[in-house]
Amino acid sequence: MIKNESEIIKMNIALLTAAGVGSRMGQDIPKQFIHVNNKPLIIYTLEAFEKHPNIDAIIVVTLPSWIDVLKAYAKQFNITKLKWIIPGGEDGQESIYNGIKEIEKHCSGDDVVMIHDGNRCLVSSEIISSNLATFKKYGDAVTAIPVVEVVFQSEKGDVSKDVLDRDKLWRTQTPHTYTLKKLLWAHNEAKVRNLKRTAATCELMALLGEDVHFSKGSEENLKITTTDDMKIFSALLNVKQEGWLK
Repeated sequence: MIKNESEIIKMNIALLTAAGVGSRMGQDIPKQFIHVNNKPLIIYTLEAFEKHPNIDAIIVVTLPSWIDVLKAYAKQFNITKLKWIIPGGEDGQESIYNGIKEIEKHCSGDDVVMIHDGNRCLVSSEIISSNLATFKKYGDAVTAIPVVEVVFQSEKGDVSKDVLDRDKLWRTQTPHTYTLKKLLWAHNEAKVRNLKRTAATCELMALLGEDVHFSKGSEENLKITTTDDMKIFSALLNVKQEGWLK
């Protein structure tokens, strides 16, 4: 008996990008493998997706020389949903492409791929759930938060009188979620149009004329890039929400 579309169970696959060398961190090892409280940063991120009931499998794109190290860490910390670890590319866009091409070998085009920065270690269950709910409604989802600061646009970088309307500005985070076939289309179309080195999947989709639908993010879902970010992350790990906060 052929199942109708509503009966087909789609897999939700988390694709974690962890192929950066972390030059801005200025440390001896890539930032995603730095230990905080005796645990590498990438494991904090993996645990968030491991624990979420709607995530079925995980793939990590990382530096070739760190693949075996990551396998050992995953075994040590009991990350059972991690199915594939593959080498990254020259930049983020290429690394994501490597990841989705690997997923294509094992999954169907209708399966759901949630792309997330491996160094956003405090992604919450609520953020993942909100992203999946937005995807279910619109067919795409990009985690975002409204801009609360005053923002200037500057050509020279040190002077400006061009203030942007912050009420119309959103800061994107990850995860970004699409079907596998939509991601394959976007990356193949990028090759045709010579679109390279985009900063994130949402930028690539926008450049291809696609709408971007926002799901709920959080200031705690920070991307750990600098030593200042590391200090904030360490502080957030060790603080509990005050009882009077709603």
